[in-house]
Amino acid sequence: MKRYIPLWKWLLFLISAFVLSVIGYGLLGALLNLCDYPVLNFSATVLLLILYFYGVRFLEKENAKDLKIKKLVPDILLGILVGCLFFGLVVGIMWSTGFCKISSIPYNWQQQLSAIIIFFGVAVVEEIIFRGVVFRMIDERWNTTIALVFSALLFGFMHIINEGATWWSSFAIAIEAGLLLGAAYKYSGTLWLPIGIHWAWNYVEGNVFGFAVSGGNEGNSIFKTTVNGPELITGGSFGPEGSVIAVVIGIIFSATFLYLHYNKKKERRYRY
Repeated sequence: MKRYIPLWKWLLFLISAFVLSVIGYGLLGALLNLCDYPVLNFSATVLLLILYFYGVRFLEKENAKDLKIKKLVPDILLGILVGCLFFGLVVGIMWSTGFCKISSIPYNWQQQLSAIIIFFGVAVVEEIIFRGVVFRMIDERWNTTIALVFSALLFGFMHIINEGATWWSSFAIAIEAGLLLGAAYKYSGTLWLPIGIHWAWNYVEGNVFGFAVSGGNEGNSIFKTTVNGPELITGGSFGPEGSVIAVVIGIIFSATFLYLHYNKKKERRYRY
């Protein structure tokens, strides 16, 4: 979105894109509730990516630069690595300090595959809404700081409607995840990196360690994790996303991505 577009038109584009994205999210959720066919669910997610690509082209008269095909695989793989590392650290710290216990349980591979595809869809839609639409458009019109703060807070407090959510848990998600995903988007210049982080984060949290994902019901998991301690440390019924441990790790990861982004930008400027 170019800066010279009148503010009223820019706001119209932003609100329209946001509303359409939320409607798409609702339709995807309805589809997941109606059926549990992994191929159909995956196809619906791909369709939403295609709609985003052509929606940007139609509304903004330019291609969606954040869906570069050549960066799809490396950025998603990096995102998956970061998401797994992030949540591995959260659980590792809780386990080593005695705030949680982990035991293995029988799990169902079919349900695991279904969860992988469902969380891929969740990551794609939420990243389109909060990074592809909200963050990108604010960043292009004003600056990265405003885009980071606004998109992170909006992302965090959209979770206030979730089961077990509190004002603290919503603020925690804004800081640990909203900032991290925005910083990853800015660093990579694509949606693929935050999609990979978001995807791995949710799957590892819910279907590897058996925690509630943002207050949602625990699904079939590879391990069973029980927590024991204050909600500020464990996240309580909302899950570890409400933990101060996750907030601190999220801040560190966010700062790392922002440092890498500005360092890369500085090197590019010196090169030319």
